[in-house]
Amino acid sequence: MDSTESSLRRELTEKEIAIAAQASVVRELKAEGAAKELIDATREALEALEQDKSLIDRRLQVVLLSKEGSENGSGFVDKDAFRQALLNTLERRLFYIPSFKIYGGVAGFYDYGPPGCAVKSNVISFWRQHFVLEENMLEVDCPCVTPEVVLKASGHVDKFTYLMVKDEKTGACYRADYLLKDFCKDKLEKDLSISAEKSAELKHILAVLDDLSCSELGAKIRDYGVTAPDTKNPLSAPYPFNLMFQTSIGPSGSSPAYLRPETAQGIFVNFKDLYNYNGTKLPFSAAQIGQVFRNEVSPRQGLLRVREFTLAEIEHFVDPDDQSHPKFSEVANLEFLMLPREVQVSGQSARRICLGEAVSKGIVNNETLGYFIGRVYLFLTRLGINKERLRFRQHLENDMAHYAADCWDADIECTYGWLECVGIANRSAYDLRVHTEKSGVSLVAHGKLAAPREVEKLVIAPVKKELGLAFRGKQKMVSEALEAMDENEAMEMKTVLDCEGEVQFHVCSLGKDVTIRKNMVTISKEIKKEKHRVFTPSVIEPSFGIRRIIYCLLEHSFYTRRSKSADEQLNVFRFPPIVAPIKCSLFPLVQGPLYENVAKHIAKSLAAVGISYRIDITGTSIGKRYARTDELGIPFAITVDSTSSVTIRERDSKVQIRVDVEEAASVVKELTNGQSTWANVLYKYNTPVPLPKDD
Repeated sequence: MDSTESSLRRELTEKEIAIAAQASVVRELKAEGAAKELIDATREALEALEQDKSLIDRRLQVVLLSKEGSENGSGFVDKDAFRQALLNTLERRLFYIPSFKIYGGVAGFYDYGPPGCAVKSNVISFWRQHFVLEENMLEVDCPCVTPEVVLKASGHVDKFTYLMVKDEKTGACYRADYLLKDFCKDKLEKDLSISAEKSAELKHILAVLDDLSCSELGAKIRDYGVTAPDTKNPLSAPYPFNLMFQTSIGPSGSSPAYLRPETAQGIFVNFKDLYNYNGTKLPFSAAQIGQVFRNEVSPRQGLLRVREFTLAEIEHFVDPDDQSHPKFSEVANLEFLMLPREVQVSGQSARRICLGEAVSKGIVNNETLGYFIGRVYLFLTRLGINKERLRFRQHLENDMAHYAADCWDADIECTYGWLECVGIANRSAYDLRVHTEKSGVSLVAHGKLAAPREVEKLVIAPVKKELGLAFRGKQKMVSEALEAMDENEAMEMKTVLDCEGEVQFHVCSLGKDVTIRKNMVTISKEIKKEKHRVFTPSVIEPSFGIRRIIYCLLEHSFYTRRSKSADEQLNVFRFPPIVAPIKCSLFPLVQGPLYENVAKHIAKSLAAVGISYRIDITGTSIGKRYARTDELGIPFAITVDSTSSVTIRERDSKVQIRVDVEEAASVVKELTNGQSTWANVLYKYNTPVPLPKDD
């Protein structure tokens, strides 16, 4: 990184930290009911910081894209031109396109084409290899439709909301904050007659937009006369909108449900069975990857904010009293950009920190959390994410969920700014506790004590025979609900049973009250010698937004270079082999059965070892065929120019080697599965071939 880029990055980080701190001050003053003059002055300072950040960001983008252009011949010096060239290439080569395109499309939905499907599949396959296989995780696959009771317990039904407004005539819906933001930006950029006072006011609104209440947001929309962008019709007052897609289970519609907004809840509700499957041993990890649904009010920025997308989530269950990790030493020496909470508050820049140091000093909450941060770093950089544009940012205290002990985001920089692509959180025991409370099923683990101890213990002993006679096939659910009672509830039940002989008892899993009689359960307190303790495990959760990672990977991999004739720019994706949609191209140099039969023989050998390939037997020049496959990010090309040997070309260096026909497939396999590198292959064969005139 040159000194200009380094300086700008440092300035940008300092401004981001200052903005976060200043925004926190504004919120605190509002909460305390401070004087309006003081709040306004603090907001003006926040606005100034936001403007400074925007200026630094623009300067940094120019430096980055100019640098990219000089290195790769791209010639791009602004991020909009770079992004447009990328998006044009992605759609033209069918990486992804708007869904339902022939019917005009639907905002927030995209289809992956053949190369996009392959990239996505390769990213997911590498995720499974890197996490599920290497960490011996338990993978599950749960339904996308989730009963309301599950998401009510998790808090999604009550809290998963944004503020929305409606077109009063057509009923079209919009996110209120987006409309106000777009209005202010549009006025500032396009209204040349705007006064200095009005300009300052609009900038002030942009700086404090996230802090506006529902009523304040509505008042600003009314005051500025913001209308529906498509029809210019008046808008309704803002109101909360839950982002989940609601549905029902069964034809009667009496069982409310939602399309899942995350995959995590499916793992939590299965904890008891997974714990037993794992031999009742902790720690263990469960993983799930699949489609999730969020009914975004105003989808935008392509793959970055959509209504259906892929999440890959890991829930690592660990004893809260021992959050060490046996493999932490494998990542302890990693060093990368980190923004700890203390660094942000003090106004310092992001800096490279050794992960082992961060854990030992308590910057990262515990070894297990640190281990997963390290594994996420390795996963992203091996995929092809530029490590200079990747940082791990710790959540500030006021940004964390109330139940979280620590939380870090893996942010990746692209032309839209820094994007949160992975969250790594220590969720404590919150999820298992709320599902235990709401379901009546005890989601706990057992740990061996160093020495036995005598304790007074509540003993709830359901009488299975009597429960079976009374409830038949449902006795197990009733029994589990009885065993899950806390001490107060159990002793209250005992008192009622002793006095009246029966009691009404609510069984959550049945969704109704049942009658429990005295002969169905024994409740007592006994002095017992305890060898094991019962506890609710803590959870470390890495959560991956696959579409966001893929978009950032596409940006980080894309560049252009001049053709040999210098009359056009050639697009290239520098995908690592593990991500590339196709691993190898096959080109018979000239048309005809002689070379085409050799190409088919090599193709059969590639297929036999699991290497994807593409044969191009068109009559176009070899240079144009290379350009077509470079634009798909294919890392290697085999050119058949003889019946005994062929050339293998590497995409980015354009250097070629010559190998025997029978060796070609094995060489490509070694390169694509990581057994060998291009540098090693060059050294082994030591036969670089001059570039063809067309390349």
